[in-house]
Amino acid sequence: MWTAKTAFKKLKANTIGTGQKYEDLAYQHLKQQGLKLKAKNVRFKVGEIDLIMLDKEQLVFIEVRFRQDDSFGGAAASVDSVKQAKLIKAASLYLQREFGNNPPSCRFDVIAMENNKQIQWIKNAFA
Repeated sequence: MWTAKTAFKKLKANTIGTGQKYEDLAYQHLKQQGLKLKAKNVRFKVGEIDLIMLDKEQLVFIEVRFRQDDSFGGAAASVDSVKQAKLIKAASLYLQREFGNNPPSCRFDVIAMENNKQIQWIKNAFA
């Protein structure tokens, strides 16, 4: 029997699967560029950090975004000021938990992909 609740669960499962697929593509790309994985899908009440990697000695918080097309600005533009604020809060909590009062140098990058699957790596995206 079809219900809206069942349909929503299937849609959500498909969205999560799609997100994971693109996060894996982003991870592989960054790994090829020499970054080393520290953590994936770190969740806090304020938000989630998709990937945390090391670029030499610098800690990098990475937001992975996928959009079917570039309507409404595309994948990169979807990381708006509200999303940035959530990521910054989550990163602050991560830094406090893992490093206390002695955090390393860090930055925020965005990996944006659209339907053509070309990867756009925006380093230091929130600067």
